[in-house]
Amino acid sequence: MKVEQCNGSRLWDSIMEIGQIGHVDSKDSKVGGCHRLALTDKDKAARDLFIKWAKEVGATSRIDPAGNLFLRVDGQDNQLAPIVTGSHLDTQPTGGKFDGIYGCLAGLEVLRCLYEQKIKTLRPIEVAVWTNEEGARFKPAMLGSGAYAGIFKLADVLNTKDAEGIRFGDELERLGYSKIMSEGFFPIHQYYELHIEQGPVLEAKDVDLGIVTGVLGMKWFQVQVKGTSCHAGPSPMSLRNDALVGAAKMITRLTEVTEQNGINSRCTIGEVTIPNASTNVSPGEVYFSLDLREASSEALQELQTKAFENIHQMAFQLNLEVTIKETWSLPPCPFDKDCLANIQIACEVSYPEISPCPIVSGAGHDAVYVSRVAPTAMIFVPSEKGLSHNECEYTSPEQLEKGCNVLLNTILRAAN
Repeated sequence: MKVEQCNGSRLWDSIMEIGQIGHVDSKDSKVGGCHRLALTDKDKAARDLFIKWAKEVGATSRIDPAGNLFLRVDGQDNQLAPIVTGSHLDTQPTGGKFDGIYGCLAGLEVLRCLYEQKIKTLRPIEVAVWTNEEGARFKPAMLGSGAYAGIFKLADVLNTKDAEGIRFGDELERLGYSKIMSEGFFPIHQYYELHIEQGPVLEAKDVDLGIVTGVLGMKWFQVQVKGTSCHAGPSPMSLRNDALVGAAKMITRLTEVTEQNGINSRCTIGEVTIPNASTNVSPGEVYFSLDLREASSEALQELQTKAFENIHQMAFQLNLEVTIKETWSLPPCPFDKDCLANIQIACEVSYPEISPCPIVSGAGHDAVYVSRVAPTAMIFVPSEKGLSHNECEYTSPEQLEKGCNVLLNTILRAAN
């Protein structure tokens, strides 16, 4: 297998240039942050620049009914389904310049390399820009890839409203996409997504390449804890029925149990709400969110059982009532063995001195939904200090280049 190499400097410069659309100054960041929410004018400006660059190397563009953008270069046999790579261009409100953007620009760099070296693969190649991956504007996240994969009904996606009541479909129309959208969705032969890790594992292991074997399953719950509110002064501590104290003890127990459960177990309490809170009132009701994640369905169910048992046990000990309601779930997602083998071979020929780290992603990605309808796998490069969804998000040019070279050689193998 002939080894091809990307232009790392051009890749970096392109990421920095597109990052100026929505650029945010940050004194603690090496390159600044980015604020570019889905289907805003900034998002369209980034897409327009992306399309311009792709057309310079002979790519054609299309937009599907969910607003997903595809840039395509023909293969020798265009009757064959394409090899697709990509990610997203939208960011978090206080996002960085690499999350999602790197996967799109690395895909563009692949197209540029093929154009310069006059390489025409058997299968066509496409770079996807999925709509609203972050979910920062329209909830839930990954609406574009979810619509493509049939996870969400297209009508429901188009009717989704942001916090200001603006419809997803109306924004597609306002930006001019509805006039040029295709009538349906197109098949994918294999999908590869290159991404920054967004966590600390690769950096901790001092490895620049990760082969993502799958994505953790996730379940979200709302936990309601009820006790009895009372006046802060007249009520002795031993006679209180304090819902917040109970919730705090539950949260401590949950994190301890999960930490002991294994390397792939996750438990996060991101929101705590006290209705009608007052400084001099012992809370009688508390809500907290519970996010559980694991690598397999069996392990996730086991973790859920342990979590529920400990919550109810603590409630019984403290004479509290507790109600647990599931609010969202995403099953574990093992990636395709053939796609993973293609990445492994590309790593070996591109960087024989590096042993890529097999890793399970704790974050959701468009690849999760795409994997429901096409063989899929992912490649990771490190995130400095494990930071992402943060203006200080950073990955070095050298690491970005390594990931892109592996992607390039993976796609060449897959497309031929």
